[in-house]
Formats: sequence, structure tokens, C-alpha cells
Amino acid sequence: MARVIISESLKNEILKKFKHKSKKIFKLMYSLKENPKKGKPVGKVGEILIKELKYKSFRFYFLTDGFKLKILDFGELSDLLIKFVKMSDKKDQQKIINEIKDVLRRVGNNGFE
Repeated sequence: MARVIISESLKNEILKKFKHKSKKIFKLMYSLKENPKKGKPVGKVGEILIKELKYKSFRFYFLTDGFKLKILDFGELSDLLIKFVKMSDKKDQQKIINEIKDVLRRVGNNGFE
């Protein structure tokens, strides 16, 4: 089972924007524990893969190890870390993806705390 982490800033943003529907969104995010291959790849920086999950018109972006996800068997994905970092609506999608790539290139995975 993979490990899912949601950054504090993203948690707060989801709670503020979605209020009572936030439980449904968090459930969707934590479903990656059971199925870590879920989500659409939208970019890659080094071996870090940027993927998105959709909920209505919103996108939730997460980082994961692209090499492990591609090579390892489902049963071997227990040490895989999935980290949700940003969200956007459809119109800001490319802007947010570019921001994530920029942070990864400059600071690395630790830029999203």
C-alpha cells in the first residue's frame, strides 16, 4: 500500500473552498493508497512524475516516483510516496503545472511543505 501525503497548504485550501464536500475529495486522494497508478500524467522533472486527479472541474496535482510506478509490481509499491501539492481549475491548469515544474527544478521535492 502506497503512502499518501497532502501538503498543509493544500489541505487548508480544500477545506476553505469545498467545506463539507472536502471529505469526498480527501477520500478520492486517499484512494491512491489502494490504486497508486490512478491519475493522468501531466509532466515529469527528472524521475519525479507529476500527475493529476480530477474532481468535477478541479484538478489536484501530486508527485510520485515515476520509475517505481512504472517498474514495480502492485504488491511492491508499499514504499511509494504520493504527495499532493497543488490544485487548480481548468483555466489555470497549465500555469499550475509549470509552477510545479519550476519549484521541482529549483528546490526539489522539499519545495512543497
